[in-house]
Amino acid sequence: MGLIEMKYANMHGYTDIAPFEIVKVISEKTIEVRAMSATLDPNWKPNIIPGGFSGHCVNQNTQIYTYASDENAPVIRCRLRKDGYFHSAHGKHVLAEKPRKFYDYNF
Repeated sequence: MGLIEMKYANMHGYTDIAPFEIVKVISEKTIEVRAMSATLDPNWKPNIIPGGFSGHCVNQNTQIYTYASDENAPVIRCRLRKDGYFHSAHGKHVLAEKPRKFYDYNF
């Protein structure tokens, strides 16, 4: 799937992921993105068991979020690097068909 078909450029920061939407394709090597708001489903609760530093979340891969565009978020520019990923001042962005938020409770 090409760059034009992708709608999201989720930012991967170590183990956490933040949703960003592509607002403009400048070229094959440059895009503009904007952070999205992500709200954790109030019915989802982390299941923490003893272990690790103070506890281990065993159900973190089942997190459920709802996403919305944030018109007030600043638009930032990302450029394609030789590693095959787009990078901005915020970090590495991975193109995707859906927005994704992930919070690592075990880090």
